[in-house]
Amino acid sequence: MELSCSIVNKIVWTREIGFKFLIAKVTELFPLPSFPHLFPTLSTTTYLFGRCGRWSSIRYLSTFAQQIEPTTRSRPEPIPIKHEPPQTRPQPDPYLLVAPELTHIRKNMLNLLGTAHPDLADIAEYYFLQPSKQLRSLLILLFSRATNGLGRNWERKHWDAACEASSGQSEELDRPLALSNVLNEWNPSMPDHTESFGSVFTLQQAVPRLEHPPPPPSSPLTRAIPGIISLPCLLPTQIRLAQIVEMVHVAFQLHEGITKGSEAESSSMQSMGFGNKLSILGGDFLLGRASTALSRLGESEVVELVASVISNLVEGEFLRMEEIRTPELGVMCGPRSVLSAWELYLRKTYLRTASLVAKGARSAVVLGGCREGDIWKEVAYAYGRNLGIAYQLLEDALDIKHMQPGLATGPALFASEECPRLVPLIQRNFTGEGDTELAVEYIQATSGVERARLLAEAYADKARDVLQLLPDSETKIALEVLTELAVKRSW
Repeated sequence: MELSCSIVNKIVWTREIGFKFLIAKVTELFPLPSFPHLFPTLSTTTYLFGRCGRWSSIRYLSTFAQQIEPTTRSRPEPIPIKHEPPQTRPQPDPYLLVAPELTHIRKNMLNLLGTAHPDLADIAEYYFLQPSKQLRSLLILLFSRATNGLGRNWERKHWDAACEASSGQSEELDRPLALSNVLNEWNPSMPDHTESFGSVFTLQQAVPRLEHPPPPPSSPLTRAIPGIISLPCLLPTQIRLAQIVEMVHVAFQLHEGITKGSEAESSSMQSMGFGNKLSILGGDFLLGRASTALSRLGESEVVELVASVISNLVEGEFLRMEEIRTPELGVMCGPRSVLSAWELYLRKTYLRTASLVAKGARSAVVLGGCREGDIWKEVAYAYGRNLGIAYQLLEDALDIKHMQPGLATGPALFASEECPRLVPLIQRNFTGEGDTELAVEYIQATSGVERARLLAEAYADKARDVLQLLPDSETKIALEVLTELAVKRSW
C-alpha cells in the first residue's frame, strides 16, 4: 500500500499529456469500491487521489459541491435598481416674493400723483392702472431684499424705519419738506397788493421733523451674523424708490410716443383722447412729481443717480433720432462707418434703457445702508447695466418688422456684415424713401436677428455671473430667474 501511494503521488505530477493514460493504468491496480450507491458522485480520479494523502479533501469536496449545488442552492434574483431623476429644487417666482409690495406700489401711485387737474389724473390712471410687468420696480425690490443687511450702515437705516413705524409716522415719506401750500397751491396767504408789502404779514413755519434717537449698540453676534437677530426687510424708502423709477419710466414712455411717432402708440393715445400736447405735459408732470418724491428719500447720492437718469434718457433719445437739425450745423448726418454705428448703438442702448435699471438698482443698495467702498453697489450697477442692454438687444431683434428711420439696431448691424448693401442705408439712418422696407428685406435674408439674440444672451450671462458675488439666498435665485425671464420673454 505504501508503494501504491508513492506511485500515485508521482503520477499526479506528470505532464497533462499522459494524464488519461496513466489514470487508466492505476485503475487496474486500485479498482473502485463495490458500493457506488453511497458515493454516486465519486469519480475515479477523486477516489484515487482521496486515498493518497493531501488531495483527498480538496478533490472530493470540489467535485461533490459541483454536483449538489444545482439541487440545493437557488441563485437569488437580482434586486431591481430604480434610477430616479435627480430632484431639482423648485425655483422661486420673482413676482411672488415681492407681490404685496408691487400691489402697494400700484395702489399708492395715484395718491403720489395727486393733482387737481382731471386730464392729468386720467393720464395717471391710464398708465398706472393697466396691467404691467413692472420689471424695473421688481428688480429694485429684489435687489433690496438680496443686499439688505450687508451694508455698513444697515443698522441705522433699519432703526430709522422701525422708529417711524413705532411712532405712527409710517407715511413720513409723504410729508413735504416745505410748506404744502408753497409746493402745490397758488399761495392764497401771500400778499397780493402793494399795501400788504408795506406792513408786516404773518409767515407760516413748517413743522420740524422729529429726530430719531441713535440706534442701540449692536452686539458682536449681530455684527458677525446680521441675519440671525432680525431678518432683512424692505425699507419704506426702497419701496418709494421703486415708485419713483416707475414714474420716470412712464414719463418717458409718454414722450417717446410723440417723438417716435409709432402708429400703435399714436392710435392708443388718440383712442383715450390724449393729444400730443397733453402727453408731453403729462410726462413733464410725472417727472416733476418724481423729483419731489426723490428729495424726501434723504440720500444725496440717490438724488444724483436718479436725476442723472433723466438726462441720460434725453441723450439717448437724441442718438436714436433719424436726423437732427440745428440752425448752425444744419442736418447732422448718420454714422460714417459700421464700427462707429456699433459704438453709437451700444451707447444709445445704455442711455435709453440700461441707465434707469442700473442706477435704480444701485440706488436701492445705497438706501439699504451701503457706503463708498462697499462692493454691493458695484454689483447692483453691473447687474442692471448688463440686464438692461440684454433686454433692449432682444427688444430690437423682436421688433425688426416695425423698423423706423433712425440709428441702426443690432440686427441691421450684424446683417451688414453679410449684406454690404445695407451699409449706405445705415450711414443715412434709413432716411431715404423705401429704406426701412428694403432694410427689413435684407435683414431677414441674413442671420442678423439670430446673432442679435446671441449677443443679448451673452449680456444676460454677464448679469448672472455678477450675481454670484451675492450671498446665497432665495432672492438671489429669484434674480437669476428674472434674468432668464427677461431674455426669454416667458412672462
